[in-house]
Amino acid sequence: MPPMDPGGDPRLGYFIAGSLLIVLGWVVGVVLNLLAHYAAGSGKFSLWGHSVTSALGPYAWAVFGFGLFTGSFGVVLLALGRATPRGPIVLPGYDY
Repeated sequence: MPPMDPGGDPRLGYFIAGSLLIVLGWVVGVVLNLLAHYAAGSGKFSLWGHSVTSALGPYAWAVFGFGLFTGSFGVVLLALGRATPRGPIVLPGYDY
């Protein structure tokens, strides 16, 4: 009995993972981060127990940088998905 049914497409994982990383990295880590600090204006507000001001502190810069990296890695995964030939689903490093 084979370990899994043939006929799937390994590119699906690249597309799902790449899209998820782009959304989490660029939308959440970059756009929402900057919008939260812009919305604070000259004052500050509390967001889930965290004070948000208009100044970007070290945590905001870390989230921004990590979001840029994560979104860029998502683009790489999408490119790998487009370059990978269509075929059955296989686990990396496992000989069938």
